[in-house]
This record gives sequence, C-alpha cells and structure tokens, in this order.
Amino acid sequence: MNAFTIKDLNLFYGDNQALKNVSLDIMQRQVIAFIGPSGCGKSSFLRCFNRMNDLIPNTCVKGQILFDNEDIYDHKTDVVSLRTRVGMVFQNPNPFPMSIFDNIAYGPRCQGVKDKKVLSDIVVKSLKRAALYEEVADRLDSSALALSGGQQQRLCIARAIALEPEVILMDEPTSALDPIATAKIEELIVELKKDFTIVIVTHSMQQAARISDKTAFFLSGEVVEYEDTITLFHTPKDQRTEDYITGRFG
Repeated sequence: MNAFTIKDLNLFYGDNQALKNVSLDIMQRQVIAFIGPSGCGKSSFLRCFNRMNDLIPNTCVKGQILFDNEDIYDHKTDVVSLRTRVGMVFQNPNPFPMSIFDNIAYGPRCQGVKDKKVLSDIVVKSLKRAALYEEVADRLDSSALALSGGQQQRLCIARAIALEPEVILMDEPTSALDPIATAKIEELIVELKKDFTIVIVTHSMQQAARISDKTAFFLSGEVVEYEDTITLFHTPKDQRTEDYITGRFG
C-alpha cells in the first residue's frame, strides 16, 4: 500500500522553480530517504507532504500528492488534520520551553484530551516508543530545555508520536547531533517503521544506506533516480547518481 502517490509535482517560490515534474510512490511502513546536494529540492519536497510550504509567501504547487487517495492540495483539505496525520521533526531540536511531560501532552491537549490519566498514559507510551522514557522517567516535571541535544531530538520525535500520525517527516534530524546521539536516532527510526511511514532528508549518504528501504536522489529540483537503497548505492542506473555517491560532486 502506498502512503503517498506523487504525480507531476512542480513547486515554485515566486519565479524560482524548486521542483520539476516529480512523480514517485512512497510505501507504507518504510523508511524513504532523500539525498542530494544542498539546494536540490529535497527539503522543499519533504515540506510538500504536510503543506508546510503554504507558510512561505508566493509559493505555488502544481500536480498532485495523493494521501489515502485524496489530493492533499485540494481546496477542501483540512490542513490542521493533515499535519496531525503527517508529523514532522526538524533539523534542530525544538522542544517547547516547558516540562518534558507538557511537551508530549501539548498536542493531545490541543485536541481536547483533558483526562490526566489518559494524558499520562500517552506521555509514557510516547517516551517509551521514542526510547527516552528510561532516561527521563524521574524528571518528567523538569524543563525539556535541560536535556542533551540527542535527548531533545528524541523528545521531539515522542511529541510527534503522541498524536498517532501515520507518517513522520524528518528533515536532517541528526545533523546537529554527535555520533552517539545519531546512532540512537537511527536505531529508533528503524524501530519506528514497524508502526509509521518515515520520510527523511539526510545530508549523509551513509545514513541513507544504513536506515532506508528506498532512496531518491535529487539534483536541481528533479528526481534523477528512485530505487531500493541497496540497488541505488551499488548499481545506480544514472551516471549522475554514481558521480554523486562516489563523491565526484556535491
């Protein structure tokens, strides 16, 4: 089953075309990685899936992104509901300036959950799924800002999980982290794909090779190649893909 079906997607920021005729399918419960040099369109594409590009002035999207067989760019789409179903984790950890508990409970509270027992269960479950609970169980009332960078990023993943999304978008989620914290996030991503579809933009080809099922290589706003990760890295079909993954440019 597809989580998303993308058909002839073009994205413009004013007169600048950021994406050109992108068409691909994203399968449910897989990790999909987007790689490519800076400015190639991979983060712009990621933001299309929950319409975060709507927040950028003079943005125009043409083409289709189907989610549950419905075009998310249809004028009838409930964007708030879409962003609940398609969560996002950003490049730099961005915990709210409140307690660890309240960071996780924030989304459910906004959706009307008021029962303290229910909220507590959601917080504990989300922290456990984000492999963070054991480290913070005795300080849930402490500020989230006191956590390490890697812990903050896992907290942000837990915050996304608390809303029970179907898809989690990750925009270079480990680029600000040290190798040990990065390894923990990677282990977590592989575990989470049992329950979620994960789409990740990464600057690290090694990371894409380690954790993703399929990889798309972007160049100048186009998808040059989209293939099973092992195939793309070992037997790329396009010379530009081979040049990039062997370090000839980028």
